[in-house]
Amino acid sequence: MGPNATVTGPGRQRAAATGGDATPAVVEPGAAWGEYLAAARQLDGVRRSAAAAAGEQARSAEAAREELTVVRSGLASQQELLRDLGVPAISLVPSPPELTEAARSMVGGPAAVLAALRVARGRADAADAALAARGRFRPGSWPARARNLLMYGPFALVVPLIQVVVYAATGVGPASVAALICGLPMPAVAFVAGWVGIGRLFRVGPAERLDRTVRFGALVCLVPAVLVTAGLLLALLAG
Repeated sequence: MGPNATVTGPGRQRAAATGGDATPAVVEPGAAWGEYLAAARQLDGVRRSAAAAAGEQARSAEAAREELTVVRSGLASQQELLRDLGVPAISLVPSPPELTEAARSMVGGPAAVLAALRVARGRADAADAALAARGRFRPGSWPARARNLLMYGPFALVVPLIQVVVYAATGVGPASVAALICGLPMPAVAFVAGWVGIGRLFRVGPAERLDRTVRFGALVCLVPAVLVTAGLLLALLAG
């Protein structure tokens, strides 16, 4: 080709591209380092949040296990007490709807389980308080002497009262003497009747022993009879 030939095609295009004014984009080192630091801080925040969430779940799971132990112990004692009170065993077992509701409350993870267990513990404590309040009015929960007095006392007073009524109605006479003589062995009869009545009326657990307060019962049955007998005897002698 001659010196005046015109170059066309790819060669011309390369020449034009080479001779153009376009400059490649240059990324400054400071901006890249800032973006790296921002990404690193973001990743560290995500890592810290995940670690905090995992730690919170672990603490909730541990607290839930401890709460479950307390709730199980409380429910076991309540079930035993309710069985002693005559509640049917089937009434102490959760029903299928209750089991479904309990399973639904556990879907939320350890925190939800812990909240449900705390609610259950609150209800169990309220039930214990209600049973304790009712137990104050039940003779079976009273001290042994006060409880047994409900049986020994009435039997010990029956015969002396009859003797006083006979004396008041007939005065000094054969009827009063007969009532006095018949009343002499009655303290022993009253004691035996009270002893049997305590065993029939008051129940204890299989591992416990029923305290019949024998000496206290004998004293309760003997004192009214002795006092009334002495009084009637003095009245008869005076008459």
